[in-house]
Amino acid sequence: MKSLAHDINRRFYYGWVILAVAALGIFVSGPGQSHTFSVFLVHIQTDLGVSATAVSSAYAAATLVAALGLPHMGRLVDRHGPRRVMGLVTVLLGLACLAFGAAANFIWLAVVFAALRFLGQGSLMLNASNLVSHWFDRRRGFALSLMAMGFSASMAVHPPLSQWLIDLVGWRQAWYWLGLSTWLMLLPPIWFLVHNRPEDLGLAPDGATAAAPPVHEGAAEHGLTLGEAFKTSTFWILCAGLFGMSMLVTSLHFFQVSILTEQGLDEATAARIFPISALVMIIVIPLVGRSLDKFPTKWVFAFGLGVMAATLTSAALVHDLTSAFIYAVAFGINNGCTMTFFGFVWPRYFGRKHLGVIQGMGQMLGVTGAALGPLPLAIAHDLAGRYDQMLLLLACYPIACAVAALFLRTPFKLLAQQAAGPP
Repeated sequence: MKSLAHDINRRFYYGWVILAVAALGIFVSGPGQSHTFSVFLVHIQTDLGVSATAVSSAYAAATLVAALGLPHMGRLVDRHGPRRVMGLVTVLLGLACLAFGAAANFIWLAVVFAALRFLGQGSLMLNASNLVSHWFDRRRGFALSLMAMGFSASMAVHPPLSQWLIDLVGWRQAWYWLGLSTWLMLLPPIWFLVHNRPEDLGLAPDGATAAAPPVHEGAAEHGLTLGEAFKTSTFWILCAGLFGMSMLVTSLHFFQVSILTEQGLDEATAARIFPISALVMIIVIPLVGRSLDKFPTKWVFAFGLGVMAATLTSAALVHDLTSAFIYAVAFGINNGCTMTFFGFVWPRYFGRKHLGVIQGMGQMLGVTGAALGPLPLAIAHDLAGRYDQMLLLLACYPIACAVAALFLRTPFKLLAQQAAGPP
């Protein structure tokens, strides 16, 4: 397999092959993502005789439980490399799909919910971004933004595909086909094409010569341990910002139609906001990646948090088609920033040596935010019967995080390791 990689590398940098496999991995994570589950919820409730509240509670609890395992997954990636771990995760994700299709009761459903969230939304995405972060340095932001296109493709493909399968063979058989497709699409590329690091093939990140100096501090095989990262203010600023982004994006996805209809739009118009945001997201993602490669990270991160605040504010102010369009554009830009930041910031500030466990901890906080996200708006609506006041209040959180982001600094120990040369 190394000979194949070297043959390809003579034509173009092999990291682009790795990037393609990683993007495919993000796409294949679809069975563990919310946009796929949403298609099945009514069918699951009818078949198993459980309420919407029960299914939603199981989903939230499963997401939280799954999040707790991600730091351990990160340690496995550091110890064994993403190639082995990604292959194992793919096998288990397929099995989880089969088990979900066979769910016979509520407990079974909740357990498999947790497995799908842990393996799909968590572990597969972690492995994919870990791979790309090792193979790219100068163009890491752009590469991760291209990888994120796999998520956009999943949003476009998995819901209609799942609905077609449900209509054709029923919801249980649909999950069997999703599991089989997971194996067929991802296992062969992992086996034949994936290598953990460019150094394993005698290459350097970005296709540079081994002597070329890295641009970003995390380029060489240096890096802080998780314990050392905990002691830096940078780690906690990043965690606070990414937790908020994940929480608030999930809130808007969950309640978007309800928010817009309560503020004067009809359901059909509210539903058409989703494709507008998706199109803007596709356009914006590469631009965000290029910006991360070109400009100081703290400024781009602060900008993304500012966009999050603007998105919440615009959602609260929607009252007609024009204001809804403004919200849709802001939400698309926000989604593009969020998807790119999650993979970029950890190697940028903490290096590659212990990237898996640090990335796992960061992703755990992000997934936790996603699980808790809908609660503030749900509570506000139950108590006050409206969303706009809570949306404006929530906008204060990303503004505070944006101010904190201006104090992001590369840890001194990583700078010292970089200056000292190869370990």
